[in-house]
This record gives sequence, C-alpha cells and structure tokens, in this order.
Amino acid sequence: MLDVHRLRVFRAVVASGSVHAAATNLGYTASAVSQHVSALQRETGLVLMTRNGRGVEPTSAGLALATEIDSVLDRLSGVESFVADLREGRAGTLSVAYFASVGAAWMPAVVRALLRDFPGIRLDLSLRDDVALPDERVDVQIAVAPRDFRPAPGVRAVHLLDEPYVAVLPRSHPLAGEPAVDLARLAGDRWVDNDFARGWCRQNLVEACQAAGFSPPFHVEAHDYPTAVAFVDAGIGITVLPRIGAANLPPGAVAVPVANPTPERSIHALVQTAVLDTPPVRRALQLLQERIATTARS
Repeated sequence: MLDVHRLRVFRAVVASGSVHAAATNLGYTASAVSQHVSALQRETGLVLMTRNGRGVEPTSAGLALATEIDSVLDRLSGVESFVADLREGRAGTLSVAYFASVGAAWMPAVVRALLRDFPGIRLDLSLRDDVALPDERVDVQIAVAPRDFRPAPGVRAVHLLDEPYVAVLPRSHPLAGEPAVDLARLAGDRWVDNDFARGWCRQNLVEACQAAGFSPPFHVEAHDYPTAVAFVDAGIGITVLPRIGAANLPPGAVAVPVANPTPERSIHALVQTAVLDTPPVRRALQLLQERIATTARS
C-alpha cells in the first residue's frame, strides 16, 4: 500500500518545480524530501523524477501519478472532513425509540432542536413500549422501567423523571373539583383501562389500587390514553393515567391528582454507552431535561 504522506511530498515536488522549493514549502530538509521521493519510486517500481541539469523534473509516469494524486488527496480531504462531522455530530445517524405519550409531548420539540443543531444528521425514530434488546442497537430509548432499573451490559440508564398519576374524570363527576382525590374513593366508579401492553405503567396502577384495598374495576378497555380520555369526555367512566397523558384534555374532562397512595412511573433514557459522549446524544439528553422542566411548569 502506498504511503499517503509520500504521495503528498511527491506532489509538492511536482507542484513546486524542485526538491528545494518543496522542502521550503513543507518545512522539511531537502534531504528528507529526496528520501521520500526515492522511497515512493521503490514502492511503485516506477521512475518518477529525472535529472534536468542541476534539478529534477517529473517523468511522464510521474506527471500521470501527480494527476492521480490530486484526486486521491481531494477524496482523502473529503473523508477527513466527514470524520470530523461524525465526531462533532454534524453527520451520521441517531436512532431514538420512545413510547406514545412522550412521543406526542416531548419528541416534536426535541427533534426540531436536534435538526437545527445538527442539520446533517439522520434521525431514525421508532415507537415502542417494550425495552429494546441489546442486539437491536437503539442509540437512545425513552422507556418506562422501575426506579432502580439495571440495563443490559453496554447500555446506560439515565433517570429522567418520576411521574405521578392523575385521575381523569368527567367534568360532572362529584370529585372533579377536588384538589386531590384518595385512590380508594374511586373504587366504585366505572374504570376505563388505557394500557393494552400491560407494562410497567399498568402494573404501577394496579399495585397502587391494591395498596388502597381494591382492584381497579375495568369495565371498558381502550388501547391508548387519547381513546381512554375520549371515553371519559363522553361520560362513560373514569381513567387513571400518568400526568403527561392528561396534558391536553377535551372540555368534558378534568384531571385530579391521585393520593394515598400516588402511583408513579419512572422514565429513563437508555443510551448505548458507545454513543453516550457523542454531541448529538449529549444534546438529546439535555433537550429531554429541558422539555421535562417546561412540562412541569405548565
């Protein structure tokens, strides 16, 4: 394989017109430049320079090689620039998985800012409720998991938020105007289930109800928060869900904090350690924290 540095030196000799001029331009000694040219001739098996009086000039093979070197060095410069872009997060791909409620509440603002800060990056977004397996290689996943969740090797869990649940009630409900409601006071209502995945979010709710002395009486099963809230708005029943799911309620529904006990879900960013210190991932985590702070103030 040809030595790229020798190619650069040889190209400088051809461009400068002499070994001494090339040495001056490169900051080398003339002897060092001559040695590089001689080594390149041995590597290629070609005569690249010939004597011309007291100086040297390229042979036809040398001129042809010099032309080819120009395209090689241009391409190499492009590769070096691309590597710098990757290192600074200006190019490449970032894959992010998230669950539905944060997808609606957080991701539009996060994605807008990421594309503004890293316009050359490709964002690969996916919706999923389960934790990705290690070999699925999601760079960042926003997931619900226990507070003390231990991820697989090669993944770092960054705790983002412990989010309380609220009861979404019809505006005509007797408890709709309360500042908070004990969970046990909802035991006699018709409940709308809002989590078809039967994941941590539902498990947290069921365990909290059991701690309050009852099992939630689900009469209607909905597969997502917006549908469950729509049923509440229609006066069909109540639903209890994480606070973020009640961010934009219809006119006929109100959200009331739940107490004694207050169910909570823990939200984590699960990050591949290989990309943890890259600028796009660091920025994504910062944007998520900013979004959480904004949501908490609203």
